[in-house]
Amino acid sequence: MEWSRRNILVGGGVGAGLLVAWGLWPRAYPPSLTARPGEQAFGAWLKIGRDGIVTVAVPQAEHGQGIATTLAQVVADELGADWRTVAVEPAPISPLYANPIGVDSLFEGAFDRLPEGMRDEWLRRDRVMLTAGSSSLRMFEAPARAAAATARALMAQVAGRRWGIDWTSCKARNGFITHGDQRLRFAELAEAAANETVPHPLPLGSGGAGALAGKDVPRLDSPAKVDGSANFTADIRLPDMVHVALRHAPLGRTAAIRIDRAAAMKLPGVVEVIAGGDWVAVAAASWWIAQKGLDALAPQAVGDGAVPTSQAVMQALDTALKEEGRTVLTRGDVASALEGQGLIEAVYRVGVGVHAAIAPRAAVAAWRDDGLELWAPTQAPESARTAAAKAAGVAEERVIVHAMPIGGGFGLGLESDAVAQAAMIAAKLKRPVNVQWSRTEDLRRDAYRAPATARMTARLSQGKLVGWRSRIATPATGKALAERVMPAGLVRWGMRGEGRGDAYAMGGAVPPYAIPALAVHHHDAVLSIPTGHVRGGAHVANCFITESFVDECARAAGADPLAWRIAMLGQEPRLARCLSTAASLGGWEGGAAGSGQGVAAHGFRGSYVAVMAETHRDEKGRPVVDRLVAAIDCGRVVNPDIVRQQIEGGLIFGLAALRGGAVGFDRGWATPSRLGALNLPRLADTPDITVEIISSDEAPGGVGELAVPPVAPAIANALATLPGFPRIRSLPMELSA
Repeated sequence: MEWSRRNILVGGGVGAGLLVAWGLWPRAYPPSLTARPGEQAFGAWLKIGRDGIVTVAVPQAEHGQGIATTLAQVVADELGADWRTVAVEPAPISPLYANPIGVDSLFEGAFDRLPEGMRDEWLRRDRVMLTAGSSSLRMFEAPARAAAATARALMAQVAGRRWGIDWTSCKARNGFITHGDQRLRFAELAEAAANETVPHPLPLGSGGAGALAGKDVPRLDSPAKVDGSANFTADIRLPDMVHVALRHAPLGRTAAIRIDRAAAMKLPGVVEVIAGGDWVAVAAASWWIAQKGLDALAPQAVGDGAVPTSQAVMQALDTALKEEGRTVLTRGDVASALEGQGLIEAVYRVGVGVHAAIAPRAAVAAWRDDGLELWAPTQAPESARTAAAKAAGVAEERVIVHAMPIGGGFGLGLESDAVAQAAMIAAKLKRPVNVQWSRTEDLRRDAYRAPATARMTARLSQGKLVGWRSRIATPATGKALAERVMPAGLVRWGMRGEGRGDAYAMGGAVPPYAIPALAVHHHDAVLSIPTGHVRGGAHVANCFITESFVDECARAAGADPLAWRIAMLGQEPRLARCLSTAASLGGWEGGAAGSGQGVAAHGFRGSYVAVMAETHRDEKGRPVVDRLVAAIDCGRVVNPDIVRQQIEGGLIFGLAALRGGAVGFDRGWATPSRLGALNLPRLADTPDITVEIISSDEAPGGVGELAVPPVAPAIANALATLPGFPRIRSLPMELSA
């Protein structure tokens, strides 16, 4: 069905149709930014105080990606502010900060069933403030810049009137409106500027704007993080607060949890024992006492059915691969292209990945007059509010959410388990509670990166790739994630059907190369483990599979893997340039046998990246990564230093995916359950890193996840050139090498 205003009217009948059409018609939403005494707000994005401080509202969660700095830099650049006078504060929950680009990026366009305008309006009305999909700057640069240009123009109008000149001849520089030798501070103009008329069109990029564009300005969040004054959720202390520790039952259906409540309540400092559906908690004077209370409880879960094991997960993937899959994309006559000599086949496996963030999950909730006040490291504040309201049994409008900084959650902030637990316990105890998960609980009850098994088939003819078929078995993570994060109505009516497979699960599965006949199929695997978004999403698995298999095909053709790729990228010149740049910087020597060199490339979130890896084997035969060279094209860059930080962090994260960062399952428990046993890279394992940012005038693309997917295949391709080293076809590589 084609969605249109006419179809809505006709489909619903005259009366019902008109009502539906009116309900979907776009509305205007007033700014809800709170101005304190001495501050003047300009729209939903900035305030200017009498003290000269420019405060920028940031609607996105800061979890190390630097959005609190880059968005403020955009505003300061357009406004003509002095960077030393710029501050930030979290934006309130409001329709004005809804993030359609984030929804599109995270769910890979799975909501394109609805017309763009209708979908965007739905997201605004449901206040879907989502930090995901490397979308923050792509979504909010334009409105933030427009707000800054408006404030600059209004202050220039006031200054021009005072000086008796045309305001368009005024400039903004370092927090002053100037004209020749005359100048007035923003602080002197802001209040009067609020009564001026907004000019049309807005003078974007003029009047002194552009002084901070593309500059390495200092991060605003660094000083507080360095000196320890930055407050995270775990740091919150409220009057009469109790600390809560939890223990979950094994994965699978839980019928009951047997506990020794009396033993726990005997411990000094224990306040209460709380039972959830598949967890128990102890509230106490300190978290350490609460943990001792859990030990005294000696909880024992009574299961109701099978519990996950590593073998069961693998069998479920293999079973799904044998069943008929859904076609994600097809072009050309694939069956004919795969007939004849030159057939290449391989099976790849990707294990269950974990977030393994430094800070385990946490939430603070306080009962306030039949409502809740909530502090949480959330990337989806409206979703968190919904979960808290449901758990506490109160109306959503009775829940206030404070979105806290996140200590590198890698996507875990999309989940609301700890939020719901804190809300339920606070409602029960009628006092503030600080819920902290232990490291073990954080790993055992993660929203895991989905495992996958892929059967790859390709055919070469005269040294060229003429046919390609990939069959990928993996769970429909996108649908499950949307049901947890997105408004229920939008998921029900707006999410694309499964006829083309789960869009999120197939992210990055279609190779960017000009292959004449190509087919990609999704085989939905039903697993008994929860899956969610881990940095890079399904692109990590699918890029590893695709770029590794492309490399196998290139070597079977006897071709230089770099030149072979570039020859097939006529429709992707930006990706081809990334490959040639990385190879040039890295000193590519053809990737011949024994070279220890490998390449991989990927494009998503509006950006492109290529990684070249150099490797060798030490005296004990163990693989060592010596060097990683990354070339990226992420469009126009606001802050180059923050881009480099994100690419460097992504390279290390991708290295972790190859080395370890995965778990198995034994009788429903994820193993291992300690960071030290995940074989994560240490400082001594960190290779030499070179990052080259390719100059571009294209619109800004995402960078927070960009470098993660191609790292593992680049290293695997490099190791495959070493004498006697087997081709790595699994993540992590310990599973097969």
